[in-house]
Amino acid sequence: MIKVIDIVKQFDGTVVLDHVSTEMYDGQVNMIIGQSGSGKTVLLKSLIGLHNIDSGNILYTTSYGEQDLARLKEKELRNLHREVGVLFQGSALFDSMTVLENVMFPLEMFSSMSKSEREARAKFCLMRVDIPERAYDLMPSEISGGMQKRVAIARAISMNPKYLFCDEPNSGLDPKTSLVIDKLIQDITKEYNICTIVNSHDMNSIMEIGDNILFLKNGKKEWQGSRFDIFDSNNESLNDFVFASDLFKKIKNATNEQPQQA
Repeated sequence: MIKVIDIVKQFDGTVVLDHVSTEMYDGQVNMIIGQSGSGKTVLLKSLIGLHNIDSGNILYTTSYGEQDLARLKEKELRNLHREVGVLFQGSALFDSMTVLENVMFPLEMFSSMSKSEREARAKFCLMRVDIPERAYDLMPSEISGGMQKRVAIARAISMNPKYLFCDEPNSGLDPKTSLVIDKLIQDITKEYNICTIVNSHDMNSIMEIGDNILFLKNGKKEWQGSRFDIFDSNNESLNDFVFASDLFKKIKNATNEQPQQA
């Protein structure tokens, strides 16, 4: 679980995160949504520690107890990073490494496993995301974009993280492959009871896998709830964002028009 308490982040005097508070839960896909410039990417990077917040608290529940990210020393931060997996927007696989070597990389950096143990763990993770064995020795440039994303997920879960951060996981993927990635993220989250945080503007993803959704507007928390709560929301800003397309407007209208059961 992550508790975000009243955090503020500024760049050159401009407030990008304005006293944001929220909670993100284990075993759930926690989504951060909002229009461009709403602060969602800055929030995600702040949660990982790529941005230092100006005030507030980011509390992680870890095997070492509850820890405040902003106040961790170098060794404590390194220990926390052992429990964190990150899926970058562009997959960020190393071009000079094979598929298998990419997944083994975090294990070489952060674990005390032997080489055979690292290889066994990497192969297990690749199997979990349905990467065929024949692809293990291929380079990232030799596999499809969807397969690259699955390899990146395998790498992100190689350390058996308690926290998984995903930055626009469906960016650049076709709708069918996006559904596969969404289902994989959802399944892994439930199976391993991970606290998964996804930064997304993909409406299909939001409505398919959003267990706990934080909607930001102008750097402030505007609304929070599940994908099911969205249909009952009277928040105009949220409705304008989620139901901008005619298709989603029709879905909401159809849902609201269904007769209530006694």
